[in-house]
Amino acid sequence: MPEERESDHRPSPDALLKEAQRESRGQLKIFLGAAPGVGKTYEMLASGRTRLKEGADVVIGVVETHGRRETQALVEGFEIVPRRRVSYKGRQLEEMDLDAILARKPDLVLVDELAHTNAPDSRHAKRYMDVEELLAAGINVYSTLNIQHVESLNDVVAQITRIRVRETVPDAIIDRADEIEVIDITPSDLIQRLHDGKVYVPDTARRAVDNYFSPGNLTALRELALRRTAQRVDEQLLSHMRAHAISGPWAAGERVLVCISEDKRCAALVRYAKRLADRLRAPWVALYVETQRSFQLGDTERDRIAEVLRLAERLGAEAVTVPGGAHIADDVLGYARSANVTQIVIGKSDRSRWFEILHGSVVHDLVRRSGNISVHVIAGDAGPPASDEARAVAPLPVRREVRAYAEGAFLVAAATLVGVALQRLLGLQNVALVFLTAVLVSAVRSGLWPALATSVAAMLAFNFFFIPPLYTFTIADPENVIALFFFLVVAAIASNLTARVRGQALAARARAKTTEDLYLFSKKLASAVSLDDLLWATAFQIASMLKVRVVMLLPEDGALTVKAGYPPEDAIDAADLAAANWTYENNRPAGRGADTLPGARRLFLPMHTGRGAVGVVGIDKDKEGPPLSPEERRLLDALADQAALAVERANLVSDVEKARLDAETDRLRSALLTSISHDLKTPLASILGAAGTLRSFAAALTEEQRGEMLATIEEEALRLNRFIANLLDMTRLESGAIVPNASPTDLAEIVGSAMRRAASILKDHRVEIDLAPDLPMLNVDPVLFEQALFNLLDNAAKYAPAGSLVSLHGWVENGHVTLQVLDEGPGIPDEDVDKVFDKFFRARKQDQVRAGTGLGLAICRGFIEALGGTIAVANRADRSGAVFTIDLPARALAPMLEAAP
Repeated sequence: MPEERESDHRPSPDALLKEAQRESRGQLKIFLGAAPGVGKTYEMLASGRTRLKEGADVVIGVVETHGRRETQALVEGFEIVPRRRVSYKGRQLEEMDLDAILARKPDLVLVDELAHTNAPDSRHAKRYMDVEELLAAGINVYSTLNIQHVESLNDVVAQITRIRVRETVPDAIIDRADEIEVIDITPSDLIQRLHDGKVYVPDTARRAVDNYFSPGNLTALRELALRRTAQRVDEQLLSHMRAHAISGPWAAGERVLVCISEDKRCAALVRYAKRLADRLRAPWVALYVETQRSFQLGDTERDRIAEVLRLAERLGAEAVTVPGGAHIADDVLGYARSANVTQIVIGKSDRSRWFEILHGSVVHDLVRRSGNISVHVIAGDAGPPASDEARAVAPLPVRREVRAYAEGAFLVAAATLVGVALQRLLGLQNVALVFLTAVLVSAVRSGLWPALATSVAAMLAFNFFFIPPLYTFTIADPENVIALFFFLVVAAIASNLTARVRGQALAARARAKTTEDLYLFSKKLASAVSLDDLLWATAFQIASMLKVRVVMLLPEDGALTVKAGYPPEDAIDAADLAAANWTYENNRPAGRGADTLPGARRLFLPMHTGRGAVGVVGIDKDKEGPPLSPEERRLLDALADQAALAVERANLVSDVEKARLDAETDRLRSALLTSISHDLKTPLASILGAAGTLRSFAAALTEEQRGEMLATIEEEALRLNRFIANLLDMTRLESGAIVPNASPTDLAEIVGSAMRRAASILKDHRVEIDLAPDLPMLNVDPVLFEQALFNLLDNAAKYAPAGSLVSLHGWVENGHVTLQVLDEGPGIPDEDVDKVFDKFFRARKQDQVRAGTGLGLAICRGFIEALGGTIAVANRADRSGAVFTIDLPARALAPMLEAAP
């Protein structure tokens, strides 16, 4: 028996890494139930109490007793971390206080209802995310979960119970759990508990029995819970065996493996393995070992292997392809022991006895070396046995074959010439090494069969030219017969080994090239800026690596649309579009070479992620038959998976941006409605009140009172006009409709006009204007600049107390004109300095009353930036108050004005 490879006796690095990661994290134990009311919370509390008695530091993060007295009794004695109160839609919700638990850092925390959705504004949307953070902090967690909340079983549960569960947890949470304890009671006992009021209140219990807690539903849910737990236990067993380099199988559970080859009867083997796995209720694997011979198979055999692997996947198997060496049986058994396989299914060989003596038998080797793994040797009944022609490897192209044999003849001739030249110096035995070198060179360059032909030619040449009697094929000395025979044997063995190493080197080089291409492709996808760049990069990569024509389709406005292709001018017809739509809707291949719509010109494959299909890739090749070999199909799957993840990432970015814009739109809409309902309604109410008073009591009012009423109407009308003007200006800014009408303007004139407009709002303040006499003319739009300056003065009047000083200073420095508006108000809170120019942002006044629409300063920034300047805000350093600084580039316009006619 050949020695087993060293890797078979070493622990799996992946399994060791998982164990190391678990050691640095907290331990998670899930109490899993088939339905509410089976006693998960009770068992969690009981287990926690046991740990508490053992001296562990145990606290309750959140436990829902639902009013059950026996559960409430178990809560007593535990330290309970107070819950965090959250206000939501007028209600007070209580959530687990994650930060308090992290600060407390107990040994163990009890967290009920793992699938719970947290209240808005919580750090995590789901409670299982809180648990993950606790585990990452090294805190052990006990939690509860019902099987209907597992994401992968959501559709199954909905089909059984006709109720769709909205709160789910990813399967990765169960896969990550260190322990799972199934809490199970019979359906009759659970229904009796419902009737006794131990699960729900009577009315709720009655509806639950009628709609959910039927005996059939509960039995199906129990089976789901037990099967999912058994699956997790099986994964833990495999991980333990790999981490400790334990050679399997451990027959704790059955696992079936079927060996795939190019034989026509392999489809029957797959179906038999499916029936066997169903009888054993076991998972199963379809395994293909890729050897040097695999690269020499014809297209028919390659397509047959790919089809059999796809058949196995459709029947529920895991299709696996592994690289192999000289002994296929060792590779199969190595994988079987690492995967804890207990049953191997392989086809019966119909090769002759002489062939098996010369080349060995995989079936016999498996049976002899399988140990405690059962081997099923099946004859198969799907059609006639494979013919010798079908099993033969694909011949080399005629030109390449002739050239290989011609190279061998040339190498023998060259070796003969070198041998003749060196015979006198080296002797006959050393001349044989020259011919052996020619054989090795032929094996390296051309493979096995040309090398064997070169071996025979080298033997004949060595005999004819160097073994007495010379120039005949007669051998006089019997010793030379033996030497020549062993020369031929050594040459044949050396050529065989060299050709095998050459094949393995070519295979390794091809895999390395593929791996490098995939790595470079992943880097290209990571650097793609837009979705179009990503799709074009994917189409080009698939076309260049697989030598096919490619189209890529993504959904747009409810229909699949061609988004990229290579070559770019390639078009798609109605039949191809129908196949593409079927692929996208069913998440399965369709079109040429597939089971569905095989009449299409292209083969379409789904680009899918965990969220489903995100697009479709279609390929086409000029040759007849399936467009891809098994290796090319696996490569395309890898490329499509990477592209799907990149498309999903781009879609998520787009979704996040859309959600942000929607939230911003909602916020602006809400602020606008608030502004209209308050800031516009208030001046309207004042105007209506004053006008109504004048109309009804004009005769009773004195002249002074009528003047006050008219002044109120005018002042509030101006205020209303400012609000409407701000809204209109902001709309123009958002739409990009504002185009500055720049002209040479004197800054003093703009300041004077703005001060006249602001006279009424500044009447209760002291005003100081200090403009440098050397201010140049500014090439600005005077209307926009005056409005910006007016908004700054209006803002100062709102926030500065009556009687305080509002200052306006202007000077020129380093080719820039600087204008500052200073007030003596309370200033701007540090956290609001960066927000004052945002739309609808309004700082609070000292009396806690919001002022204005929150658009004035945003309009200031828009106008000033449209004029080519900048605006900034800061708190005054010399006293309380704010200072707004406008900076505009100065232009020497005086000479231009003097030169004008």
